[in-house]
Amino acid sequence: MAASSLEDLSPNCAIHEIRFSCLDRQKSLPSGVCDWSLVEENSGDSNILQRRKRRGSSYKSNFDRKNVHYEHNGYMLLPSELQEDDGNVSLRNVHMEPKVRHISYAIQRNKRRGKWYNEDRIQVTVWRDTKPKEREMEQDSQDRDMESWYKVTVPCGKKYDKTKLLNSIQSHCIVPFTLTDFHYDKTWARFFVQGVSTASALKDVSYKICNEEGQKTPIFVTPSSAPYSVQNKFTAEQMEQLKLTMKKRYDVSQQALDLQKLCFDPDLVNHNIQMVLNRKHCMFATLQVIQRNFPELLSLNLCNNKLYRLDGLSDVVEKAPQVKILNLSKNQLKSASELNKVKGLKLEELWLEGNPLCSTFSDHSAYVSAIRDCFPTLLLLDGREFSPPIAINIDTPELIKPCKESYEGSESVKSLILQFLQEYYLIYDYGDRQDLLSAYHDEACFSLTIPFNPKDPDLRTLHEYFKHSRNIKKHKDSRVRRQLLKHKKHDIVDSLSVLPKTQHDFSCFLVDICFHTEMMLCFSVNGVFKEVEGKSQGCVRAFTRTFITSPGSSSSIYIMNDELILRNASPNEIHNAFSIPIPTVCSTSSSTLSEEQKEMVKAFSMQSRMKLEWSQKCLEDNEWNYTRAGQIFTTLQTEGKIPEEAFTKMP
Repeated sequence: MAASSLEDLSPNCAIHEIRFSCLDRQKSLPSGVCDWSLVEENSGDSNILQRRKRRGSSYKSNFDRKNVHYEHNGYMLLPSELQEDDGNVSLRNVHMEPKVRHISYAIQRNKRRGKWYNEDRIQVTVWRDTKPKEREMEQDSQDRDMESWYKVTVPCGKKYDKTKLLNSIQSHCIVPFTLTDFHYDKTWARFFVQGVSTASALKDVSYKICNEEGQKTPIFVTPSSAPYSVQNKFTAEQMEQLKLTMKKRYDVSQQALDLQKLCFDPDLVNHNIQMVLNRKHCMFATLQVIQRNFPELLSLNLCNNKLYRLDGLSDVVEKAPQVKILNLSKNQLKSASELNKVKGLKLEELWLEGNPLCSTFSDHSAYVSAIRDCFPTLLLLDGREFSPPIAINIDTPELIKPCKESYEGSESVKSLILQFLQEYYLIYDYGDRQDLLSAYHDEACFSLTIPFNPKDPDLRTLHEYFKHSRNIKKHKDSRVRRQLLKHKKHDIVDSLSVLPKTQHDFSCFLVDICFHTEMMLCFSVNGVFKEVEGKSQGCVRAFTRTFITSPGSSSSIYIMNDELILRNASPNEIHNAFSIPIPTVCSTSSSTLSEEQKEMVKAFSMQSRMKLEWSQKCLEDNEWNYTRAGQIFTTLQTEGKIPEEAFTKMP
């Protein structure tokens, strides 16, 4: 029989059981050698043998003429491992696929070889697989699970600090994980992890993390292909060449790295390295070299690299935190929002000229304002120097510093604020609110907010204010937010004029000075007022109002920003409100006053803390013009021209 006869057996089948019977057990045979007189399958199916015989070959004729030496990658059946049982030697534990009724060797052609020798004896060497096919498939499946990639998405994750977000996720995840390619996609935060167990553990973290608003945050985990940065990872040789190229571009004396037109660098081109910094794996490799070789880097020039997104550059905050100068000029950045991805840098100099985003602003001041919002420490933009930022220590948790009595000029500042508040609320409560126009800067802004408190049963009494409330936790529509933010003084005063008429308790005002510079004064006022007309007449409200002002002419100030927060007063606040008794009008001339004039005298006495007769005289001298009387009173009080006996003694 030709050597190919053995190949006629199907390579995809498996032997269930083969018995080898020796013809003469008394005959001395070499160890491991026997004559095969019978080869049978437990199923008793002899069709295979019959078909072989008809085709001119059989096991018997083959084994009579030749010896077999059979090899397979795996396990070798040695003579000592053959088991005798009534003259039979059995080979078991060889996998048989179901529904296969003929004899086979369950091997792949590229793993087994049959060799025939013309000798008087048969030497049988059988190699078999170390594991059943099911176990192999299970192992392969486990290997694939370990190597599989998953994409993790956190909706609205962009508003969270990256470090805090990841620390929070890790604290709730029962499996430690290593992430790859963290980035922001619009408002979502995304990264990749490897392994089904890690993915499953991260999926369990969903809705276990709460944001600052107390809302539970979902986390989506989906199968994914390998991230781009992994698929296109540079070899060690390529990384070494990149390092050499960047070292040539580094100025040690200036601690500056010039990477402009990096993809056209001759050294990289000659080594067939495509360094396109828009690709995340390229930027990642670049930042990796910077972190390892230039940790003291102060200036980074990325000019002329056709950058249109800064996702890859976002890691510069961690890998090169000392950078103070960043050149992104002559790229393809279309939106200033891209800069938010690197806002963690404390930049002092930034170059953006030549990017499409520069033409998206109405004027240069708007451009500067937007960029400085992102980088408050910036001193130079596109080569233009501007005044340094207001010195506020943003690293200090206590942003609002309390007013100190020893503060230089504190008395004059307090007098200025007191005068302003008296004038403002005299008009607000008793005058025509259109007269408040003079208190606001032309470009001022105003917003009113009602904090949502589900425990407050009387929220419905604030319905007159709800339609003006700009609570950004409730209003997600940016268009509505813009409408509720009043810009320019005429819009502000018109908005104030439609609010309910009020009477503020000036005696319980609590004023905090937040900060004060030559060009800016910020202070907040806490107090209560009651509504004096309408359906909610008599209802007491608590408020906090924050004013940001700038100096005006003749010791006056203009409101630049006005933020009013309203809520229903607590029972204790209601009890203490308007606790100073209002004296009755006992002047001899009071009988000639109308009811309206009597109310004006009482109100003026409360506001000014003057006795009734002095309040009445002030109003009479100003022809019962409440607003003008209040202004005159404030001026005279500031100048110290009102005698002490004019005031009511406080209990």
